[in-house]
Amino acid sequence: MSVIEKFLGKRVVIPDDLRYQTNQGLWVRPEKNDLTFGLTEPALVLSGGINDLDWLVPDGQIVSKGQSIVFAITGKILYIEAPTGGTVHFNPALKENLSLILEDPYGKGWIFKIKTEGAVDKEFENFASAGEYIEILKTSEGAKNPEGLKGGVSGICKAVYTGIREQKI
Repeated sequence: MSVIEKFLGKRVVIPDDLRYQTNQGLWVRPEKNDLTFGLTEPALVLSGGINDLDWLVPDGQIVSKGQSIVFAITGKILYIEAPTGGTVHFNPALKENLSLILEDPYGKGWIFKIKTEGAVDKEFENFASAGEYIEILKTSEGAKNPEGLKGGVSGICKAVYTGIREQKI
């Protein structure tokens, strides 16, 4: 298990036994004939957490790689795409308790499973290792702002944040 102690002011964990779909911040775990996906702790920190979640396709539908399948409201609006093709099944527990994603992101907080068209082991190997994901995270806003300073670390962000804070309305 790898740990980043200061990532946007938070401590985040990246399990070594999972693989990662890096551009969406998803983790992936093989389970029998399925690949299970969820949001990583760094992705949750960068997005500001999850406020709402909805499925864009019916449970049990066949989806294509790249198809938008989940709509999430975080600090932003997020469309999560299927990282691989196959039959999708969503975590019904999330509809009743969305906090599972934050409380146990790598366990009970999984979002969806896809029964792949190909061999699960081969599909799993197509995703980035924990080490590769950590290298990508080193260039992210979370790593550039380890203390989690308001207004970010760029000069423009700081100027805008300071200007907004000092406005007299």
